This record gives sequence, structure tokens and C-alpha cells, in this order.
Amino acid sequence: MKTSAICVAIIVALAGYYVFTPFSKADDTHYIYIDADDTTDSISKQVKPFAKQYALSGLMTLLRHCNYAGNMHTGRYEVEPSTTTFRLFKNLKNGRQKPLMLTIPSVRTTERLAAELSRKLMLDSTEIAEALTDNNICQKYGLDTATVISMFIPNTYEMYWNIGLENFLNRMKKECDAFWTQERQAKADKAGMTREEVVTLASIIDEETANNAEKPMIAGMYINRLRQKMPLQADPTVKFAMKKFELRRIYNRQLAFDSPYNTYRNVGLPPGPIRIPSVAGIDAVLNHKQHDYLYMCAKEDFSGTHNFAATYAEHLQNAMKYSRALNERGIK
Repeated sequence: MKTSAICVAIIVALAGYYVFTPFSKADDTHYIYIDADDTTDSISKQVKPFAKQYALSGLMTLLRHCNYAGNMHTGRYEVEPSTTTFRLFKNLKNGRQKPLMLTIPSVRTTERLAAELSRKLMLDSTEIAEALTDNNICQKYGLDTATVISMFIPNTYEMYWNIGLENFLNRMKKECDAFWTQERQAKADKAGMTREEVVTLASIIDEETANNAEKPMIAGMYINRLRQKMPLQADPTVKFAMKKFELRRIYNRQLAFDSPYNTYRNVGLPPGPIRIPSVAGIDAVLNHKQHDYLYMCAKEDFSGTHNFAATYAEHLQNAMKYSRALNERGIK
């Protein structure tokens, strides 16, 4: 009798050792990513680098005996230093995953956005890109393929790694609507602009400067040009049209590039944003400065700010100073 009790105690102790002690041998938190193609073997390989050997054996035993392979849940699962093998098993078995914080990147193209999102979520980049270039899908959100990028506000959002594409797009639409508060919408209405037009202008401004303090000034200049039916003549739109974002200098021959995005050839805003603009850029348009300037040119000190002018003659003088500075630095 005594021997049986000792055996039971040993079995209980061994079970506790295998499943009720911390699973990880690491001092930091790790994550397990499980998609539809994973198996118990691939999960084992994924956790092996940070798992205690006996704990891994215990986890695999538990998973096999609960038919986990036939009822696997995709997701992102957290393994803290204190997470026991049994707790990890329960989380995997019941699909108790850990949400992540996703920051929407301020990128220039839908292809780049798709690539960045696929790195952070269980979404295929091709699937995302195809959805964002599908007019039927874009129309569900009141947008088109040129303006759909305006639905992505570059904030940080909590969501699950295995969120589906449709749910993800619905979430972005919901967050976009929440961003456009009554105050922001009232300012857009006062400026005579739609949300998409505000975001499009903000995207140009963000390409013009990283100086947030100057953005309302630039916004005011472009709005003045829009109201006077003048071409915006924004160099970043030429770069976007040509898909040559690395250009540091725009020449006259490039200003004739045939594209609806080229604001030297076309009056008004381009068909849609030329990047996902910053919140600061959007708010700069909504809170643009009131002034009489119609022209601007990058300062010759390469500070990232601009010289503004109300007349073309004054603008030419500013442009000559900047061109001279480019030549002196050998920038082509």
C-alpha cells in the first residue's frame, strides 16, 4: 500500500514537473504563429529553440492526446517566461491568442502597403494588393482604387494576427470613420473638400516636407492655387507618376510626363493620395494657414523648409537660389 502511494506521488510529481512548470528556458517573451498549413510537428520545430526539452515533450504529449491536430486554431500565441506548459496547452487548444499592436505604415503605394501588412498579419500580400485594386471591393467602402488608400489612417491598432482580409478592411473603415470626428469633418466642409481630397493634399504636403510646423503654411499655399484654378505644380506628384521616388531633382522634360497624377499637366488634385499621409499632414490641411502665397521653393540651405512667394517674379528669384545651390553640390 505504501509502495503504491509512493508510486502515485512520483507519477504526480513527474506530471507536475512536465506540465506545471514554466515551458520556456528564455528570459524574454516569445510568440508562436500558427497558420492553416501548420501541424503539431511544425509547432514543435517553432518552439524548440526556446523550449525546455522536458516541457516540449509534455506539450506534445498533451496535444496528441486531445486530438489537437484535428482541431487546430490559427493565431499568435504568447509564451512568457512564467507561462507553464499546461497553460500554453490550454491556450493553443482553446484558441486563446494574444493580440498585437499594428501600426499602419506611411507608404507610397498599395503594393508596398500590402507587403508591409503581410509581414505583420496572417494575410497574403498578393491577396491584399488584389483587393485594393478591385473596384468592386473598393466601392463597398465608398471609394475607388485611387482613393482606397485614404481609408488607412496611420495610427496604431490592437488586432489579432489571424484577422481575415474582409474583417481587416472593415476595421480600417471603422477606424477611418472614427478618425473623422465632427470637428475634422466640419473643417473639411469649410474648406470645400471631401475627406479623400484632404488626404490627397496631405499626402503631397508630407512628400514636400517632414517639418510639421511648416505643413499648415504649405497647405494654405496649395489651397490658394486650387481656389484660383492654378495647377498645383507639385514635384512629388511627378515622382509618383513616374514611380521614381529616388529623384532629387526634377527637370523640365520630366514635367511633361503623361499621367493624371502629374499636377504640372493637370489642374486640381490628382486622382488620389500619393502616399498614406501622416495625421500631422491631414490636420495641417484642416488647419491650413490663411495667406496670399501662391508659390514655394525649397530653401537653398537644404533645411527641408521653403521660401514662399506671392508673385511669380519673386518665386523665380527663390528658384534661382535653390538651383544654384543644387549645382554647387553637384546634385542632378
